[in-house]
Amino acid sequence: MVTKKHGERGTSEGMTKSELIEAIAARGGLTRARAEAIVNCVFDSMTDAMRKGEGVEIRGFGSFTVRPYKPYAGRNPRTGRPVPVMAKHLPFFKVGKELRELVDKSRSLAPFLDDEDDDSSSDEISRPGIESSEASAKHQSSASGADLNPGSVAPQTESNPSSSGD
Repeated sequence: MVTKKHGERGTSEGMTKSELIEAIAARGGLTRARAEAIVNCVFDSMTDAMRKGEGVEIRGFGSFTVRPYKPYAGRNPRTGRPVPVMAKHLPFFKVGKELRELVDKSRSLAPFLDDEDDDSSSDEISRPGIESSEASAKHQSSASGADLNPGSVAPQTESNPSSSGD
């Protein structure tokens, strides 16, 4: 996956189709046009199979299936009125065991790696249940909670009125 820096094209850290084509071209020593033809052929083949109601299984990666959904009565969020939702068939992806383990292993070994040339340590990312020694020191030295990262919650103390219970 290609990680984008702030301000680069795209809104997420995911890989776009264009980036996938570029990666395949570079990795396989292919022209961009040839890599694009390959990617389009793979996607078209998968789409055609699912359009026919067939599944696509790529061992170690995952499987794509088509799931039927029954009609139901939904609600218009603006008016609150019931709206009939027709029966439909939607694609569903189930991740394979090897990919799931590979992604899980990479997340636990190096969560949210920053670029090596980025010297700012203020962008510390905390994960629930996991606290770095630096973050732990911040929590211990800060009685008021003013030094906490944005989005983190100040620890509840007995003097805090919101922890009174009733």
